Amino acid sequence: MHNYRKINNDLYYIGANDRKISLFESVYPVLDGVSYNSYLLKDDKTVLFDTVDKHERTQFFENLEAVLGDKPLDYLLINHLEPDHSALIKDVIEKYNNIKIICNQKIKDMLFQFFELESDKTPEFVVVKEGDVINTGNHELTFVMAPMVHWPEVMVTYDKTDKTLFSADAFGSFGALDGNIFDNEVQFNEKISEYRRYYTNIVGKYGLQVNNLLNKAKNLEIKTICPLHGLILRENISYLVEKYSLWANYKPEINSVLIAYSSVYGATQNAAEILASKLAQMNVKNIKVYDVSKTHSSYVLSDAFKYSHIVLATTTYNNNIFVTMEHFINDLIKHNLGNRTFALIENGSWAPNCACSIINELKDLKGTRILDNKVTLKSTLKTAQESELDNLAKLIFDDIQLIH
Repeated sequence: MHNYRKINNDLYYIGANDRKISLFESVYPVLDGVSYNSYLLKDDKTVLFDTVDKHERTQFFENLEAVLGDKPLDYLLINHLEPDHSALIKDVIEKYNNIKIICNQKIKDMLFQFFELESDKTPEFVVVKEGDVINTGNHELTFVMAPMVHWPEVMVTYDKTDKTLFSADAFGSFGALDGNIFDNEVQFNEKISEYRRYYTNIVGKYGLQVNNLLNKAKNLEIKTICPLHGLILRENISYLVEKYSLWANYKPEINSVLIAYSSVYGATQNAAEILASKLAQMNVKNIKVYDVSKTHSSYVLSDAFKYSHIVLATTTYNNNIFVTMEHFINDLIKHNLGNRTFALIENGSWAPNCACSIINELKDLKGTRILDNKVTLKSTLKTAQESELDNLAKLIFDDIQLIH
């Protein structure tokens, strides 16, 4: 049974939800599933914008066939070749014999890495470049290249007629769509954490490339954004673009403190909790504390993009950084998170020296500052050391005030 939605006079949502998936890309927890968005433009010429993941094949084709009716499918337009959007390309080609493929040269080259097409089944390609225009009848489509947002072949498509941007993975989010497919049908501010987590983990490394796309998009009048995951955007475009600008430039959203700790027997956690309490008593608001051994790194990384100050509290392990903290720090580095101020708490029963390793790991992140007054524990926090936590809390508090 079909399940599509009309977006405007000629454009239809024909995507599908995956609620069974537990790990997106086999890495990121998606407790609320994920949507795979595909769109059909039903003009004089019909255009299918991308496909969906192979697990949602049945729903996708039921939607596509219901919207097409008796009309042929003239074009398949590929913005992004990642398999959660391209898995059904071969099926579409085989089902609609005279279809033409609209894509850029990089997509065409990479397509044959994913699919083996029989010679008599290879479709005609319409290879487009930046600024090219295709007329489908009442609509004019033009193309903007967006390499490394977040794959090298990515482009986005702009419908000049309806002022709609088909944005590939940009402006997407984790989470299935619960009937409401438009941002003005939900409380959008409650969704922003999953937009941030999606951006930071999937696209976060590529701030320069995202900025390039944002600069190009400034020249377009955009009334609707149709991403490949998440809600179709109408009312919150400027709000989300503002967030993207902060994230792409690695600027924090709030001046407050994220405390990330790993603790084997609880002593390091105790110090982290006491520091959080001392900061709160200094009237620091919106403090967030994470156990990186329990909380998946994708959530902690997301908030690291949000906060101005990050406290790393961990134990020395095999004469280095404890494994789960090392994984989190590696995530910070691999996603290029710069312009943050760090404070450190280290622990160790006989050789507490992981702070030196952390400093060495973080030193190449652009704009990184590491506050003095690191706190060193030997097994447990002693009463005589409470003043060290007081001093660290005061140092963090004063530093936050400087950027207000």
